[in-house]
Amino acid sequence: MIAIIDYGMGNLRSVQKAFEKVGAEAVVTADRAEVESASALVLPGVGAFGDAMANLRRAGLVDCVNQAVKKGKPLLGICLGMQLLFEMSEEMGIHRGLGVFEGRVRKFRVKLKVPHMGWNQIHIRRSDPLLSGVADGSYVYFVHSYYVEPADPQIILATTDYGIDYASVIGRDAIYGIQFHPEKSQDIGLKILRNFTIIGGEG
Repeated sequence: MIAIIDYGMGNLRSVQKAFEKVGAEAVVTADRAEVESASALVLPGVGAFGDAMANLRRAGLVDCVNQAVKKGKPLLGICLGMQLLFEMSEEMGIHRGLGVFEGRVRKFRVKLKVPHMGWNQIHIRRSDPLLSGVADGSYVYFVHSYYVEPADPQIILATTDYGIDYASVIGRDAIYGIQFHPEKSQDIGLKILRNFTIIGGEG
């Protein structure tokens, strides 16, 4: 079972339906026991970084997620969920994140329209099971005003150009983050979710 962590932010049902479409059993839950017993975790999210971390703490899920990471349980952060995996964000002040990856979340300071919204390409920098069968230059759907700046460039699996070349897919071991919305990215998004279910032992 894949546990989609419910901390009150994000289009959870759409993510769940996308996993179901690729044949995975996925449950939306805030229950620690269900999260701990799941074969893999998904951390989705839409909204503000500080609010998201406050909600995770209030729900008692921060330690739960960190323990799962320490045990090597596969985890996929989507959009804001990817950003939460880093040490801190500058969104509306400085906020501490989960600290799974070293680095910070920064606001786009580009001449292009912000938020970055719509279809854009991912440029694959390193092969990984999460991107198996995904062609370099594939288009996926983005909605965000902030991006991650990893301290370790080795975790960058793909980048996207939006005034700057930023990390749009990151991963180390079985811990991943994707800045775009797979549930809105048609066949490519479903392919990535399918790959994650295989990594998580559900495929």
